[in-house]
Amino acid sequence: MISLELWYNTILVLLTGNLKNAEVAIDALAICLNINGWEMMISLGFLAAASVRVSNELGRGNAKGAKFSIIMTTLTSLCIGFVLFLVFLCLRGRLAYIFTSSEEVAEAVADLSPLLASSILVNSVQPVLSGVAVGAGWQRVVAWVNIASYYLVGIPIGVVLGYVWNMHVKGVWIGMLLGTLLQTIVLVVITWRTDWDKQVICYIYLNSFI
Repeated sequence: MISLELWYNTILVLLTGNLKNAEVAIDALAICLNINGWEMMISLGFLAAASVRVSNELGRGNAKGAKFSIIMTTLTSLCIGFVLFLVFLCLRGRLAYIFTSSEEVAEAVADLSPLLASSILVNSVQPVLSGVAVGAGWQRVVAWVNIASYYLVGIPIGVVLGYVWNMHVKGVWIGMLLGTLLQTIVLVVITWRTDWDKQVICYIYLNSFI
């Protein structure tokens, strides 16, 4: 699942390389992806925590504990993501100077910063729910959700907005954001509609064969 996301980011860089004024566009995109990656390190920690905690609670036959773990890890990660969302919105004009001295690149990063901040907010939830899916044994389902969201929705929208509507790197990033948002919504619906008591029974049944 994580590999699909990393490949997705690589494809975005390749798409941006064919845009007008590609050098500035790639520099700006690389800076934003780097910052987004920093935040993802926090979210990946919550992914691991959610995965372990949910699988442990299901293994113990504790459906309430699993639901409580999901709520707490999601809310904690979301709160951190919201703080970072505000920080990056406030620092949008100065953010790029950590990485570059070019004013042109800094302006491009400032232009992308609202989208970057929105991506950080969405990415504070999506990895946690992916961790829940791993803990519940839904890896295959989430892999298909990732493929559909990123490669069938995010990339085509990014290509249309970036190349056809001439939104350039901003359009490519909007496509990425919409793909991630769709993935998050689907994972929220799957998690919300899951009968966790039934999930416990399935876990116990599967473990009886081990």
